Order: sequence, then C-alpha cells, then structure tokens
Amino acid sequence: MREMRKIKRKQSAEWALEVFDHAPFVTVSMVRPDGTPYAVPVNMVRSDAETFYFHCAFEGEKIDCIHFSPIVSLSAVSKCHPCFEEEKCNFTEYYRSAIALGSAEEVTDPEEKKEALRLLCERFLPKYMNHFEEAIERSLGRTNVIRIRLSEPPVGKEKGSL
Repeated sequence: MREMRKIKRKQSAEWALEVFDHAPFVTVSMVRPDGTPYAVPVNMVRSDAETFYFHCAFEGEKIDCIHFSPIVSLSAVSKCHPCFEEEKCNFTEYYRSAIALGSAEEVTDPEEKKEALRLLCERFLPKYMNHFEEAIERSLGRTNVIRIRLSEPPVGKEKGSL
C-alpha cells in the first residue's frame, strides 16, 4: 500500500470552491425562528466565485429559516478516505473539505431561476439536457430557487493525499 502524506493544511479560496464543485451535496446550515440550528444537505451548483443555487419548495423549514435569518453557512466534503496507519497503529481520515458563509434569498426573476435550474441539471444530469426545456415549461412556476451570495471567501482544508 502506498504511503499517504499526513499533511493537514488550509487551502486557497479557489481550491475551496473546487471542493464545493465536486461535492455530491452541500450542507446548508441555518437558524430556525425559535433560534435552534437547522442543517440540511442539498444539491447545489455555483455560477461564479460568489453565487450558489439550490432548488426547493415554496413552503417548508428551509424557507421559514431563510425568512427568519438569511445568513447561512455552507459545508462540503468532496473526498473522504478513512485510514488505519499500521506503522503507528493509528486511526485517521484523509479528506478535502470547505466551508463558506453567505446570505440566502429566493430568486424571483424567471430568467435567473431558469438559468440556475439549467446549471443544476447540467451538473447532476447532463445527459438528459435534451428534456430540459420541456421540463422547465412544466415546473418553473412551482419550483423555488434559492440564491446564496458569499459574504467572504470560502475556506478549504485537506489532510493527506487522496
């Protein structure tokens, strides 16, 4: 078995954005109206270095939280490898992770909603894009899109070599 480097280090904002781009889902943490925390994993896509999107219903806990306080925290892990280091008799984990802080709001512009949904579909189901226009005609009016704008650069960390 090849030896893995045991380095833990902070990474650049660009590197952290790549972690978000490759993570199968991103956990969005919010505050409920009663002040308790609420975190939910969602499929998310990034349109630029500051803007992320996900879709959801028009009603529910996510929307209640965003209306109460639009400040959100994002967390993602794009690689994770639990490992037993025999030479040290040590249990550890190698990973790539990123976090970010931002503000969430519902997208009301139909063209921005459509573009966000296009980006989501291209990321998660690219081979079905020939059905996108038909699906968007049916569902645009009943699909909510949330935009998150980062308020500071994201931070990334990794441990080991994956």
